[in-house]
Amino acid sequence: MRLKITHRTEYNYDAPVHYALQRLRLMPVNGPTQHVHSWNLNVEGAREEVRFKDHFDNDTRLISVEGEPHRIVVEVAGEVETRDTAGVYGTQYGFAPLWLFCHETRLTKAGQGIRDLVASTGDGTDIEKLHRLMMMVRDRVKYTIGSTTTGTTAEDALALGAGVCQDHSHIFAAAARAMGFPARYISGYLMMNAAIEQTASHAWAEVHVPKLGWVGFDASNGISPDERYVRIAIGRDYQDAMPVSGIRLGKAEERLAVQITVEQ
Repeated sequence: MRLKITHRTEYNYDAPVHYALQRLRLMPVNGPTQHVHSWNLNVEGAREEVRFKDHFDNDTRLISVEGEPHRIVVEVAGEVETRDTAGVYGTQYGFAPLWLFCHETRLTKAGQGIRDLVASTGDGTDIEKLHRLMMMVRDRVKYTIGSTTTGTTAEDALALGAGVCQDHSHIFAAAARAMGFPARYISGYLMMNAAIEQTASHAWAEVHVPKLGWVGFDASNGISPDERYVRIAIGRDYQDAMPVSGIRLGKAEERLAVQITVEQ
């Protein structure tokens, strides 16, 4: 499937921005499930300082702002050819060793709730237990926009019983690690059948399964990723793979607007 994507992030300030530095992880790369036909990054009100591959092999750009701008726009757009591999990404690896994805982070630390979730997965093959875990996360944590923040931990979202794709991915990754699997967080885009325009990117998790390699699980939708998914960045959790992050100096008030379109 060939997908056309635009992702526009606009910042408006009520006073000049003295200095800001932003890290962008918005560039898809070729891999087993996708081929990038075209992809362009355009920045207004800032300048690109450097581009590099981070320790998770994500294409990363740093942009800086200094002086008078009241408005900064970051927009990426392009076309990506995807293919359905039944959720199996395979044994392609980046710079990070497998053992790194076995370690907990602040957002994915397993507490009693996640340990109880793991205990409920029952018997079966690795894939059977992981699919069962995915459905349990989906059933116990209802998709509710605005119920959590980017700092909400997996354990807190599970206790709340509500969250978004970031929370589902954190809970699933935390539980998979507690089961002994390396697990990682994936940020990207999803073509939704009901809407072309979206207000946020998507996220899911991957688990390294013996003999298969990395296998994807989208607990928000209860499926493994198919040809509607485009991956952008990976990490141990959201903070490692967040599309845009950075620092800003000054007292200017910020207004943020995000617009994403994903269509065939």
